[in-house]
Amino acid sequence: MGKLYFRYGAMGSSKTANALMVRYNYIEKGQNAIILKPKIENRDGEATVKSRMGLEAECIFVEDFLEEVENEWFTGKSDAWDKLDCVIVDEAQFLTEKQVDLLALVVDKYDLPVICYGLRTDFTSHLFTGSKRLMEIANYIEEVPTVCWCGRRAHFNARVCNGKIVRDGEQIMMGGNESYVSVCRRHFLSGEVMGERERDIQ
Repeated sequence: MGKLYFRYGAMGSSKTANALMVRYNYIEKGQNAIILKPKIENRDGEATVKSRMGLEAECIFVEDFLEEVENEWFTGKSDAWDKLDCVIVDEAQFLTEKQVDLLALVVDKYDLPVICYGLRTDFTSHLFTGSKRLMEIANYIEEVPTVCWCGRRAHFNARVCNGKIVRDGEQIMMGGNESYVSVCRRHFLSGEVMGERERDIQ
């Protein structure tokens, strides 16, 4: 049965690696799973999804996929969907509300599982648009856990510059370990991005 899943986690929680492994599991079973990402996510190249661990796969843009979906609905053609077993979406926080709603319609119309991976909140601790809508309508919401430097569960994505947490700026700024660090609430609020042990390592 098709369900809409939202699997969220802070930066560095292996969300993309999880997405790629789920895709591999489907393919290994002889099934067809496609992986999508929004066009705004261009750090790894236009048609590639790549994890920090080095896993990668070719992908399709969410925008192109959903345009095809809408065309299929209007023309009444649906042969392409008979060969599809799962839709996986990486960086789902960047989706628009309409895109999330269309993915939900894919679930309900074609009885396909759609599994979305993304951040829940931005660097100011507020929900991204795509994440907010997924939290509202997904059938299943699951956390992909990771830890703060102190060992507590990390829920927050702190934007950093010169070793300090940045509180102001545009919501979307592409970056990796050089720009973001995942921390617990205590250290997000206090502004501490590392402890003494981490400073010694540097």
